[in-house]
Amino acid sequence: MLRLTLCLSFFILSLISFAGKVSGKVTDDNGAPLAYASISIKGTTKGTNANSSGNYSITLSPGQYTLICQYVNYKKEETTITVTADDQVVNFTLTIQQLTLSEVIVRKGEDPAYEIIRQAIKKRSYYNNQVDSFSVDVYIKGLLRSRGMPKKVFGRKIEREENDGLDSLGKGILFLSESVTKVSYAKPDKIKYRVISSRQSGGGFGLSLPLFINFYQNNVSVFDNNLNPRGFISPIADGALNFYKYRYEGSFIEDNKMVNTIRVTPRRKNEPLFNGTIQITEEDWRIYSLDLQITKDYALELVDTIRISQIHSSIDNDIWKTKSQVAYIAMKVLGFDFTGNFVNVYADYDLAPGFTKKYFDRIQMKYDTAFDKKDSSYWDRVRPVSLEQDEKRDFVFKDSIAKLNRDSFLTKRNLDSLRKNQKPITLVNIVWSGVRHNFYSKKTMITYSVKPLLAKLEYNTVEGLALNAEQRFRYSSRKRKNIYTLDWNTRYGFSNTHLNSYGELTIRSNNINNNIRNRYLKLSGGKRLSQFNRDNPIGALGNSIATLVFKNNYIKLYENWFGRVEYNTKTESGLRLNFHVTYEDRLPVDNSTDFTFFRKKDSLLPNHPYELANIPFARNQALVAGIKLVWQPGQRYIQFPTYKSAIGSNAPTLELEYNKGIKKLLSSDADFDKWKFSVMDNMNLKLAGEFKYKVSVGGFLNNKRVDIPDYQHFNGNQFYTIWKYLDAFQLAPYYKYSNTENFYIVAHVEHHFNGLLTNKIPLFNKLKWNLVAGSNAFYVNRDKHYFEAFLGIENILKIFRVDFINAYQPGLNYKFGIKVGAGGLIGGKIKFEDQ
Repeated sequence: MLRLTLCLSFFILSLISFAGKVSGKVTDDNGAPLAYASISIKGTTKGTNANSSGNYSITLSPGQYTLICQYVNYKKEETTITVTADDQVVNFTLTIQQLTLSEVIVRKGEDPAYEIIRQAIKKRSYYNNQVDSFSVDVYIKGLLRSRGMPKKVFGRKIEREENDGLDSLGKGILFLSESVTKVSYAKPDKIKYRVISSRQSGGGFGLSLPLFINFYQNNVSVFDNNLNPRGFISPIADGALNFYKYRYEGSFIEDNKMVNTIRVTPRRKNEPLFNGTIQITEEDWRIYSLDLQITKDYALELVDTIRISQIHSSIDNDIWKTKSQVAYIAMKVLGFDFTGNFVNVYADYDLAPGFTKKYFDRIQMKYDTAFDKKDSSYWDRVRPVSLEQDEKRDFVFKDSIAKLNRDSFLTKRNLDSLRKNQKPITLVNIVWSGVRHNFYSKKTMITYSVKPLLAKLEYNTVEGLALNAEQRFRYSSRKRKNIYTLDWNTRYGFSNTHLNSYGELTIRSNNINNNIRNRYLKLSGGKRLSQFNRDNPIGALGNSIATLVFKNNYIKLYENWFGRVEYNTKTESGLRLNFHVTYEDRLPVDNSTDFTFFRKKDSLLPNHPYELANIPFARNQALVAGIKLVWQPGQRYIQFPTYKSAIGSNAPTLELEYNKGIKKLLSSDADFDKWKFSVMDNMNLKLAGEFKYKVSVGGFLNNKRVDIPDYQHFNGNQFYTIWKYLDAFQLAPYYKYSNTENFYIVAHVEHHFNGLLTNKIPLFNKLKWNLVAGSNAFYVNRDKHYFEAFLGIENILKIFRVDFINAYQPGLNYKFGIKVGAGGLIGGKIKFEDQ
């Protein structure tokens, strides 16, 4: 057996040793390089691509081969070579494809391109569903360059990392990675990625997910719709003739097939559309190649331009698949100038992979155990796109710096350097910008930080002007299994002279698997100031403005000595569990000041919620235990070599919460059982927009002793801004509908049009403002119910949203209001803890 193994090893080595390297350059007839031109081996699915300078190389075993060189809109060239052990150079010069305009049928004076496109539309679904299953190896290269960056933005200096690889003008490579991923697919929507190898300049997982851009789908996803949630309309979509104009530019014959070249132009701006050329074969009406782009004029967000180039080729008889794809991006913003390209080269298609029944499990992406252990000789062998010289230097330089940092991190010299390079702690920083300071040793690192005191100043009628100091200590050790974080909050009210201070110790595992699962233990206690509604619907800044300027002291507070234990974890199935026990000794507090900027005849409201004036709040003790379960069925995962991470699913998220007031234990007065069940989801309807909803039911199974902090509160809003949408009511009072009833139902729904309708309205489409509409409602009983409907404009400066709301409340009839908040491509992704 050993002898056989050795023989096979020597045989394989001999094949590698005698393989020959073929390299060259692809240019046009003027000598200009043709970036990412495709070079394939005739009769196989193997091949390579030129790099951005037109250079290519491929290693082949000895023998005779026919090389085929292709580039979109250029005439294909073939050359036959004999490969020996010696390297050889084979250059290609491609000429513009000469198009013929003869033998085209003109119907009713229309351009013949329309009939070709109609035929392609008829065949679109067939080609999209032609193959039941397949697997393919994809080489993925991602590159992002900086062509320049400013010294300052909004007056603040741009802080650059040492050894970032950029020159003094900010030019150079920002991101560079390459990967080899095997993709497996089966109808209708089963897909699995196996990352065979991956590396990123300077270390990291790299870009291992292929950018499948499928123009046989009606709605084309580009970069997972992150640059336009509606997606883009394919030039051969079912209704494409309503969106595009087509011009026949001619045809040519290649491999005994007539190929039609068609110019694609959007009919209107501000629609998610492509422009460029697409080549369709005659008679079978399939995509031969394409060169299309999208710009900001056609619903592209954040970046200025994306250009997509694809070459399709025959895999087996009547079956064609994408052979190579390049996506180019360009963006200029605030003085930053970025470009990038993302290359996918597809090889070794298998149209009969023979997947087992259990092959497509919930692990959607899996990294091989040695995916990041490949050496340079491996990459030289498998890489189908040659690296540029600066790309080679970037890998060597950044990998060396990363290794040096790892090896020297705990040396005395490096520790002294880290200590020396830190910014000093100054009073100005503590007040204005905050402080972060690290204390290094060979075994441990302690981080101390303070949030800026000025940003934490607030005003309320209980404390008057209040100074809030939020400090954090973080301790980590190489030898210890856990990371310890102590958050210490201290606040002082200058009017009531009360000092409140409490700490929260969080213990997390150093193990990355436990971090992915968000597993932690929290121990907290001390004296604090709390809102009656624990969801904190009223933000400190908003309340300060409302009180000082408009004399509306909305926030209602009580003090409490407390202790709390909380444990959180997430199972591999995606079930999140949170257990907590809280003890509070609750102390009522009253207003201590009535100061405002503008005096009014009306006095300030008392600190006790005026809507609950008939419900007393005296000193009481409460011991409350609770559990919260959050689960999304159909969870999918990424399997890393040492851990597994959940990535969600298309199913709604389910949430169950239960809290128990435990009587007598630790002198607790509380005696209640409170529950809540919620269903929520975000549904991307592509061109129709995005629909979001959250529906909840709940109530009290037992309400023998419930104090105001334990009531069921609905998150109202009486200020001019709103930051939480699917969990709040935009015009509802804060405490008017608080209750201890045995049942209630709440519903929040909103639809984001994402450019639908507004792309046809002048100014709106130019500014890319989008409509949002929805409603919020709850029902407790005949006396306690509420309904509001709203219509808004979002994506204002990509961040802001303005809503116009009409609400109905029993006894108050209709009420109209306007609210400003966050919404849009960037604003919609910002998470706010409170207003």
